[in-house]
Amino acid sequence: MLFGKKKFRLAALAIGGLLACSVFSGCGGGGDSAGGGGNAAGGDEIVVGSNFELTGNHAQYGSNAAKGFKLAIKEVNDAGGIDGKKIKIVEADSKSEAAESVNAATKLISDEKVVAMVGPAVTANVIAESQVATDNKVPIIAPAATNPDVTVENGTLKPFIFRSCFIDPQQSEVMAQFAAKDLNAKTAVLYLDSSSDYSKSLGKIFKEKFEADGGQVVMEEAFLAKDQDFKAALTKIKTANADVIFVPAYYEEVGKIVKQARELGIESVILGTDGWDDSKVVDIAGKDALNNTFFCTHYFEGDEDVQAFLNAYKTEYKEDPNVFAALGYDAGKMLADAIQRGGNDSEKIRSSIENIKDLKVGTGVITMDMETHNPIKGIVVIENKDGARSLRTKISPEG
Repeated sequence: MLFGKKKFRLAALAIGGLLACSVFSGCGGGGDSAGGGGNAAGGDEIVVGSNFELTGNHAQYGSNAAKGFKLAIKEVNDAGGIDGKKIKIVEADSKSEAAESVNAATKLISDEKVVAMVGPAVTANVIAESQVATDNKVPIIAPAATNPDVTVENGTLKPFIFRSCFIDPQQSEVMAQFAAKDLNAKTAVLYLDSSSDYSKSLGKIFKEKFEADGGQVVMEEAFLAKDQDFKAALTKIKTANADVIFVPAYYEEVGKIVKQARELGIESVILGTDGWDDSKVVDIAGKDALNNTFFCTHYFEGDEDVQAFLNAYKTEYKEDPNVFAALGYDAGKMLADAIQRGGNDSEKIRSSIENIKDLKVGTGVITMDMETHNPIKGIVVIENKDGARSLRTKISPEG
């Protein structure tokens, strides 16, 4: 779901390496058998880290994911904990910056002796902290980082990094196939956020899949995150008269783009991905403007399988969850399940996450792909109509 990472990687890895070398005399997170850990056997708590963007540009994503994570752990603790031990969450703020995510992870591991971490939400921040976590053998579950490089980079699996969301190629392939086969679209325009690797990656894969299915991408235009006026590019896009316009971006820009497109008389179907998944998009775009738009995401609120999570979240926070909250909750359920099977030991927890099978979480059922550390889970395509959302199609993990 979230953001690119190339410009952060070298600096983040350098910072991570220096901090890890200066702080730790030996590797291994806290636990029953890990050297130097603070969670000694016989204690009454299992300490885990929450490393999310609580301030900064991405705080709206990180804070919601953190709330979902905390709810999942609260449920476990309210039910008696694990083998009589409560799970204690220690929160850190990555401040929406890659370097700060490294600092936060280092402090969680060195000072708090966490046995595992969840977060951050943003891809760049997860990749930045991953070296510190890997060096010290502390597993991470990333709730919303959909870039494939988070868990597998240059063909190499990162053994301590996992995620609770599907990856970008799955989203683009689903929407390209939906456009070509369900909507019988022959032509498409790509309108991408050029400041986001998330958006550019999704656009690239959509084009490849759509054209492989017999369609043609007839125009590509770009905008920047936080832009307000999209009418110049949309005026050009209107001349293409394409069957569909693919806008893989986040709801703040999406709402404005859809609204302005309809004001210009663009009637094409507009398609998107999980960045659309927030109720605020209706407030921004307007109910009528969103008609004839579709996006894929992680769950549909009308599914019976997700009602327990939705009701629990509303009871706890007096508000509806968004997709970041749901994925944070899923990560919490995955971590609790792994601790139940692996105990208070980082390496055993890592192995247990890797072996998750048919686990019921907030958005459905998850099995972990051991070769990629990506969850095997379903994807839904949602239709917006008159301000309401309805399920257009649900794609099983096998699909």
